[in-house]
Amino acid sequence: MKKYLMLLLLVFIVSCKSKSGAVQGNNNNNKEEVNLISANKIIDGHYNNKLQFSTLYIKANVRYSDDKQNQNVTAEIKIKKDEQILVSIRFLGITMAKALITPNSVSYYEKINSSYYDGDFSSLSKWLGTDLDFNKVQNLLIGEAIDDLKKGKYTETLIDRLYRLDESKESDIKKSFFFEADKFLLEKEQISQTSKNIMMQIGYADNKSFDQGILPTSIAIEATQPKGKTEINLNYSTITFNEELSFPYSVPNGYKKIIIK
Repeated sequence: MKKYLMLLLLVFIVSCKSKSGAVQGNNNNNKEEVNLISANKIIDGHYNNKLQFSTLYIKANVRYSDDKQNQNVTAEIKIKKDEQILVSIRFLGITMAKALITPNSVSYYEKINSSYYDGDFSSLSKWLGTDLDFNKVQNLLIGEAIDDLKKGKYTETLIDRLYRLDESKESDIKKSFFFEADKFLLEKEQISQTSKNIMMQIGYADNKSFDQGILPTSIAIEATQPKGKTEINLNYSTITFNEELSFPYSVPNGYKKIIIK
């Protein structure tokens, strides 16, 4: 349970990856012919959509489900771009968990087990079984590819009017990114690790335009592994940019520290 609460806090995935499947995304109703273009042009088009902001405040309704439970909570997400992210999880108005994430540290506590973690991404990534860092979490929340696509090599294909990029390097971990053909907005990304039979898919939908750029307001995360399937759905209900935000975080007295070996 601790890992899944952490997953909810970081809005990321406990294993490595999630299930391929139909996810409603940014439907492109333009019926003009779509021609295949180079991976570099697709990547450049995607990064032309970068949000321009200093701070971002999000209030979201979150639904979490696995093979044993379903849970509806609210999440308050505060982002100071490239510097820190504060995530608060509440149930019936009560704060059940909180996480403060910076490029160099990760701290969180959760009320159910009265426990907390304070460390960095290297040990946390090893514990969760997936490579995790600040940029991946920030990118996931704002609808940008979790990886820096300009640092990799990809093969391009055109599938159902979506541009698909598949990572070219030989690896047990396979990554694919899907973009709509109009503005190269990310529709979904899939990551799989066949040796461990685990998969993850992140789908984006309900894009809204702001002065700062375009932001998806619905994120669907599906993760499958031998132990079962996990789904997290975030629906952004309140969004504001460039307000003065505070990032208060302190572990309640008496909580037990989680030691990752």
